[in-house]
Amino acid sequence: MKNSAIRSTLAVLLAAGGIAFAGVASAAGPRHQSDGYAAGSASTYREELAVCGHIQQDRAACIREAGAARQAAAQGQLTGAPDYLQNALARCSLQPPMERSACEARVRGTGQTEIEGSVLGGGVIRETVTPIR
Repeated sequence: MKNSAIRSTLAVLLAAGGIAFAGVASAAGPRHQSDGYAAGSASTYREELAVCGHIQQDRAACIREAGAARQAAAQGQLTGAPDYLQNALARCSLQPPMERSACEARVRGTGQTEIEGSVLGGGVIRETVTPIR
């Protein structure tokens, strides 16, 4: 009789634990693998750490940013390159109508466009030459 009570108690505890785990897992939400970071976050994180110390950025800041990117990827909040284009085009929409098309051409790199500089160097300069006829 005592064994039966212990087995029943264990079965109830396992069932409750399974239900609790399922609730936690569903609350976590889906992992976004489209950005590539979540799919191999450990390897991507190691690759980013390997770069720290070999670039002009402060090593401690580089490590913090790699950790923040890993955490954002785990939460499905890491944005990719398509958002950068949308952001740049949104800035062009604030330009006067006469200058808006030239701004969009610079952002998209159409026409005779040259790009110089780097983010680490202080910014990227885009120059587009538009011949006037």
